[in-house]
Amino acid sequence: MNVPCIEFQPRPQATTATTAAATATATATATATACPPLMGLARLMPLAFQGEDLMPLAQTLLARSAKDAHDANALMDLSTLLLLQGLREVGLATQAQAIDCCRVYHLPAEGAPALRLLAVVAPGDLMTNAPLAFLFAHSDVALTLLYVRPGEPLPHWLPPHDALWIAVSESDPVRGLLGDLSAACAVWDTPVINPPAHTLRTARAQASALLHGVPGLHMPETVRVDRAALQTLVRCEAGPDAWLVDGAWPLIVRPVDSHAGHGLEKLAAPFDLARYLATQPDAEFFLSRFIDYASADGQFRKFRVVLVDGVPHAVHLGVSAHWMVHYLNAGMAESAAKRVEEAQFMADFDTDTGFARRHAVALQGIAERIGLDYLVLDCAETRDGRLLVFEADPGAAVHAMDPPDLFPYKPAAIEKVRVAVRALLGRRVAAHAARMV
Repeated sequence: MNVPCIEFQPRPQATTATTAAATATATATATATACPPLMGLARLMPLAFQGEDLMPLAQTLLARSAKDAHDANALMDLSTLLLLQGLREVGLATQAQAIDCCRVYHLPAEGAPALRLLAVVAPGDLMTNAPLAFLFAHSDVALTLLYVRPGEPLPHWLPPHDALWIAVSESDPVRGLLGDLSAACAVWDTPVINPPAHTLRTARAQASALLHGVPGLHMPETVRVDRAALQTLVRCEAGPDAWLVDGAWPLIVRPVDSHAGHGLEKLAAPFDLARYLATQPDAEFFLSRFIDYASADGQFRKFRVVLVDGVPHAVHLGVSAHWMVHYLNAGMAESAAKRVEEAQFMADFDTDTGFARRHAVALQGIAERIGLDYLVLDCAETRDGRLLVFEADPGAAVHAMDPPDLFPYKPAAIEKVRVAVRALLGRRVAAHAARMV
């Protein structure tokens, strides 16, 4: 079932200037199609991941953009390279230039496309949107990215597509946009993957409240507090139980909208919190109780699992001596024993004693309460055997970039995810077509 371009109206409060910017999309798109094709994140990120020198490619993209100011693909690829190098401000500025030129970017299928997927994305860094390019690289799905800016009216049209994926992850800057998209999705006659109203449920404080009481699951209560509230803890005018039902030191504190451990710390006492606030300029923070999830051997194990239409799939297992486990710094490449454990985790995932079966009830509860078609979980196991959820985020990366000589078990596991996602799209398109008969 092919869904044609969809017409819809911008929000009534849109200004003349923003309406003009939105309706200029079709012209900008026509210009972009004449440019050399977009490389995209799935081609560029592995280069950075493997430590390749990106300067020659960056210079080529710079030369292209200097020669043709309307080469939006060059600008967008250059912005991605800059963001991958940690140059956030200049990367976002370059991205803004690209979006000014064109709102629509194409990543073609491998061969003739069997399905056209339109992904709605927002401007931002690499954490802002789900990196769908990894899921559909070298597949029969043609992926089109449509950039929409918060605060501007939604465009009058959607490019031709068979299914629509709202790929914007929850954060303060895009919360209003997700609300606007939710209203639009209610009237769009198209299969929608990851309804934006459900994405809003993944906000840290809301998710911890929403998942409270799920059998076999523990997600520490998380509250959003301002700097003044934390200062009362510093001065011992209040204890953690003033905000948290199970409040007690040590606490976990992080700035609002931080990801990948940026600004995340475990604080054991008011003095530690005072030191932390002296180094953090943010006005608001998330506060929760620290849960010691170390295994009997003293190691911490963090699992990444993705729910595709409610069905869990293994993504990775990181093992570290530090409580804040990041897969990239957990020493997985340096430890054959850790890789053996991760391979076993993946091999046993769906067996009677495997992770998916042990936590089947908890995972089903998450799928039902969050209600997203595609949801990535970072989680662990408590000492009493419950599923400990750190974060539920539809935008977390699922990829197979790790060197296959060191991680020969990874490609098959990620391919299971890709197959499941492709099947999900097929079911949704077919169900929509059946309703139209």
